[in-house]
Amino acid sequence: MPKLTVETAMKALATVQEPELGGDLVSRGMVRDVSVEGTKVSLTVDLTTPACPLKQEIQDQVEAALRSAGARDVQVNWDATVRRSTPAGPQMLPGVKNVVAVASGKGGVGKTTVAVNLAVALAQAGASVGLLDADITGPNVPMMIGAAGEPVATPERKIRPLEAHGVKVISIQFFLSADQAVIWRGPLVSGAIQQFLRDVDWGELDYLIVDLPPGTSDAQLTLAQTVPLTGAVLVTTPQQVSLSDVGRAMTMFEKVNVPVLGVVENMAGFVCAHCGETTEIFGRGGGEEFAAANGIDFLGGIPLDVTVRQGCDVGIPAVAQSEPGPAAEALSQVARSIAGKVSVRAIQQEAEAAS
Repeated sequence: MPKLTVETAMKALATVQEPELGGDLVSRGMVRDVSVEGTKVSLTVDLTTPACPLKQEIQDQVEAALRSAGARDVQVNWDATVRRSTPAGPQMLPGVKNVVAVASGKGGVGKTTVAVNLAVALAQAGASVGLLDADITGPNVPMMIGAAGEPVATPERKIRPLEAHGVKVISIQFFLSADQAVIWRGPLVSGAIQQFLRDVDWGELDYLIVDLPPGTSDAQLTLAQTVPLTGAVLVTTPQQVSLSDVGRAMTMFEKVNVPVLGVVENMAGFVCAHCGETTEIFGRGGGEEFAAANGIDFLGGIPLDVTVRQGCDVGIPAVAQSEPGPAAEALSQVARSIAGKVSVRAIQQEAEAAS
């Protein structure tokens, strides 16, 4: 076997394929800081997202490739450079790399719960994340994420968002009393969303998550027509009435040329904490069947879990709880899946721009 050197190590690493994006790690520029000391190899793999869903698979392949080249000890360090799917240059959100809308066809399916936990899970992974509450007449994000107070202005006369669990947050609720209702017609709702996009100091973000209201009306159209969206995540429950409405949401995004990243099935069975038996209160598998029938990705199912409700009531999302319940890992996995889809989308757009 040839002597192990940086050159032979790089040659071995060039055989490792990126499992989701395609192409090998070396040609994609994902390998750096390779050093060899005898039979020990250390390197850094620069992922396209800190929430990479296939990190373990990449590590296993890297270790196997280097051992086949003679390495006995492999030290893999990790970094991440989130790719941009929104256009570079002058625009409304110049520092935001990816804008992801979380939507549903109807209310009561847990859309905001998914949006909040998605944002927090991405922040926990090491990404810079913002969360825009675009549900102007039903702003529940502040309660669910535990953010309270009134935003202040920056010296540049921008609105400084509040922060909670490592996420920058803006909501109309920050400017209202607790029991004040927002009784606005469509143009005012659209104006508020545009102001939150234009006048908030979001800074540099890897991901801006937008929690949309239910339905297919002013808020959805305003967002789609104001900023370039990376894609939309659709949230449904398993039963047919929810699936029917989420189908309308999917059609709406298709009509405004917004890619659908996939479907999340919420409330997919209840696991009894005492006996461990699963009860399918709202049915099960409807979201996955819907995704398959419409040629879109199924991002995961989230079980009913009392800790999710308890956390929402006190501003501690499921993924941030010290003793997370069964839904927390499912939500974290959904976040990783979405991060992977966003990376694929960004790489595809880079390739299109270069061609």
